[in-house]
Amino acid sequence: MSETITELPVVVIGAGPAGLAAAAHLLERGITPLVLEAGPHAGAAVREWSHVRLFSRWGEVVDPAAEKLLAPTGWTKPAEDTYPTGGDWAERYLQPLADILGERVRFGARVTGVSRTGRDRIVDADRDTQPFVVHVEHTNGREERIFARAVIDASGTWSTPSRAGASGLAALGEKAAAARIAYRVPDLKDPAVRARYAGKRTAVIGSGASAFTALAYLADLAKTDDGAGTKALWILRRGISGSTFGGGDADQLPARGALGLAAKAAVDAGYADAATGFRTDAIERDADGRLVLVGEDGRRLDPVDEVIVLTGLRPDLTFLDELRLGLDERLQAPVALAPLIDPNQHSCGTVYPHGVNELSHPEKDVYLVGMKSYGRAPTFLAMTGYEQVRSIAAHLAGDQEAAERVELTLPETGVCGGAGLFDEPAAAEETGGGCCATPATLTIGAPASSGGC
Repeated sequence: MSETITELPVVVIGAGPAGLAAAAHLLERGITPLVLEAGPHAGAAVREWSHVRLFSRWGEVVDPAAEKLLAPTGWTKPAEDTYPTGGDWAERYLQPLADILGERVRFGARVTGVSRTGRDRIVDADRDTQPFVVHVEHTNGREERIFARAVIDASGTWSTPSRAGASGLAALGEKAAAARIAYRVPDLKDPAVRARYAGKRTAVIGSGASAFTALAYLADLAKTDDGAGTKALWILRRGISGSTFGGGDADQLPARGALGLAAKAAVDAGYADAATGFRTDAIERDADGRLVLVGEDGRRLDPVDEVIVLTGLRPDLTFLDELRLGLDERLQAPVALAPLIDPNQHSCGTVYPHGVNELSHPEKDVYLVGMKSYGRAPTFLAMTGYEQVRSIAAHLAGDQEAAERVELTLPETGVCGGAGLFDEPAAAEETGGGCCATPATLTIGAPASSGGC
């Protein structure tokens, strides 16, 4: 390695919304980014929920620095007051942005490890003066080492959903029943997926935006000729209260508020029954092969045909094991950020915008951004990620005044009061809401439906 550290690129892990925005801000600051994406396209995770409509408008999910890069190419920004689907977001914004970045984005490049050159996590000597070394595996089997001046991990949490067990571990029998369990909001416009749930009884475990989505989807299916008899069993680890369905009409993101109201309508209309205070311990089969959920208190629910587990997401930290990260022991978020995003106290509208100061670690110049920065906390907004990477890019460029300046105002959810968002601390374990990683929508194929982000 002949380059000095400042001549090396900043490696960005993940070509999703936060990762590509980071690249745009770095370029704006005269810093070379190198984006490593494990998937074959920009927004690989977003494309996995392409059927879902966001609850943020186009004007809230396009990063300003990215828009500046795209503008000279003839790119036309969609109408700001309309709601994109995940597919729209990927095809009309993320992929064009990656195309403009060109060779600065490498696809099929999975990061398997990050460390300091010649220094494992134990060694102190000259640690901060060494560049990072990033180990990469390509889809063709080739391995590569890339040296970097800084690392921005925007790989998200989509690939690591939480399990059904209330303990945070898989429930007994969950693995054996894997063929009948899903961890994503189903695309009921897909004929094969639709047939899986039509006329069936499905347990939906979780209480966040994704659970709302699944309940609304299944209710819509039940209203159709081919979906007659479709029924949902909503599993909540807590009781139903005034805040269960979100902010409703008080939410400054109207579509996010409407999402909770749609879930409430599904319950009120009898398309879903609720099992409250139920903490799943095991998933068994009855004599007919149907699934029976068993609670920690010994309760056994009536059999279901399918289970949809939407209990949140968690970060994959395995490839960062040689770095000295300062993470909160509960949320697995940066220690300075964790108190601000504790889901027992905050929604995404009550978390003030933050940047490099809250995202720094004992390991200098490594940052977790986007949904991954929230660890296990839900309700992340794309706007928050864009502000994070703007601040980090300014810091890396030596402009500390800009790095510490707040350039974002977040909308309120309308559900937070003195008692916090949830009735009890354990409620945070089952939230499935979020941004890019846990989208949600209202009705199948409805243009105004919205969710996620």
